[in-house]
Amino acid sequence: MIIAPSILTADLSNLAESCQQAIDAGLDRLHLDVMDGNFVPNMTFGPPVIKSLRESLSKDIIFDAHLMISNAEECYMDYVNAGCDHISVHVEAVTHLHRLVTAIRDAGATVGVVLNPSTSIESITEILPDLDLVLIMSVNPGFGGQSFISSVEGKIRRLKSLIDNQVANGGRPVQIQIDGGIKAHNIAMVGEWGVSNCVVGSGLFNDRGTIKENLQILHTALEV
Repeated sequence: MIIAPSILTADLSNLAESCQQAIDAGLDRLHLDVMDGNFVPNMTFGPPVIKSLRESLSKDIIFDAHLMISNAEECYMDYVNAGCDHISVHVEAVTHLHRLVTAIRDAGATVGVVLNPSTSIESITEILPDLDLVLIMSVNPGFGGQSFISSVEGKIRRLKSLIDNQVANGGRPVQIQIDGGIKAHNIAMVGEWGVSNCVVGSGLFNDRGTIKENLQILHTALEV
């Protein structure tokens, strides 16, 4: 299981230091939740902060950007230039999805699409062969304090079946990533559904333990 720490729940007043602690704990990527106050109600950070982080941290760390924004088609290159290795965009916010997916890949980044809880898998069946990752939201993006939406299980299992069939016919393997409410009590469960990449926020960055201690709790849960 790949664990991608969401820096949104890190200490934003000491962001680079918090990210370095995650790296020192053995994590090799950072999940960057970009919100614009338009597509989703909250605002977070953008290319300048990402560029600063990239300059502060090892170049080997994967920057995984989740763009919860309404203008990804116009500004995706800002995120590539800031140092993002992977960019995921919302199918609900993009008009010309195939064109954007192709453009992101041509710019040198891997690419994914994101589905909100109420968005059907059928919306991406035609683009699936061109993707590296599909991010399934298990909460509604941009709102805090939500509970994990367990009904995404059916969506994930259907997606896993489509990907397995694609690979069996010589197509591209695609990671399934999940974001929202992932903690020690459910990380193994979503793995059984077919998830191979979990975004974890408060399950890693909290005052109950260090990032290293919390990561060990997650690893232990996966071994049970």
